[in-house]
Amino acid sequence: MPFSILIVDDEAHARTNLRHAVAPFHDWVVAGECASAASARALMQATEVDLLLLDVQMPVESGLEMARVLSLQEAPPLIVFVTAHRGHALDAFDVHALDYLVKPVSEQRLRQAVERAQQLLQQRATYARALRQFTDPAPGYWNELIVRSVGRMEKVALDDVLWMETASNYVALHLAQRKLLHRTTLTELMRYLDPGQFLRIHRRTLVRRSELLALRQTPEGGHVLALRCGQLLAVSESFLTAVKSAMDGRR
Repeated sequence: MPFSILIVDDEAHARTNLRHAVAPFHDWVVAGECASAASARALMQATEVDLLLLDVQMPVESGLEMARVLSLQEAPPLIVFVTAHRGHALDAFDVHALDYLVKPVSEQRLRQAVERAQQLLQQRATYARALRQFTDPAPGYWNELIVRSVGRMEKVALDDVLWMETASNYVALHLAQRKLLHRTTLTELMRYLDPGQFLRIHRRTLVRRSELLALRQTPEGGHVLALRCGQLLAVSESFLTAVKSAMDGRR
C-alpha cells in the first residue's frame, strides 16, 4: 500500500506545484489538497494521512497551530512545513516537524524530506512511542530517551548518559564521546529517572552515581566533584550533604 500525502496551503498555485512535484514518488499518493487547517482536519477524519505538506501562514488557523494540536495525538501524521517564510524554523521544531522547506522548493530537498518520512513511517511504532513520551509519559522509571531534532530522531539509552545539565530550554546529555540536546527541563526529566542511578549535585546538574570519583574542596571554599570520565563539576551547598552521603556509600 502506498503512503498518503495531504497538501495544505491557502494558495491554489502552491498546492498545484506540490502535487506535480510529488507525482514521481511512486510509493506515495496524494490523499487530498486543502486550503485551510479546518478543511484538512475534516478530510483527515475520513481519510488516513501519513504525511502533511503544510504551509505555515494561513488565515484563521496557522500551520503551526494545527501542527501543535496534531502532535498531541497518539499516532499523528508526519509534518513537513513548506513555506515562503524562513523565520519559523525553531517554532517548527517545537511542534515536532520532520523538516522545514522554504519556497521555492528544489526537487532534491523535497525528495529528501519525503524519503525521510518514509523511513520513519516504516518504524511507526517507534515514532508513536516517541511522541507519547513528550505528551503523556508512561509511569515508572525510564531506561531510554527519544531525542528529537529537525529531521532526526535518536534513541539514547540512559545507561550511556554520564551526566546531564540544564542548557536554556534543553537538557544537555553528556555521553562518553558526544553531547546531545533534549527538549525538556531537568525538573521534568527527574520525575522519570531512577534516583538510585542519578544524583543531583546542583540545581543545574545530575550525575550518574557510578561516575562518582572524588569530592574536592576548592581554594575558595566551594566543592567540585570529579567524575570517572575526567569531568569536574561544581557542587552547590544545597546538595553537598547528599553528595557526601553518596560518596560515603561507595566506600
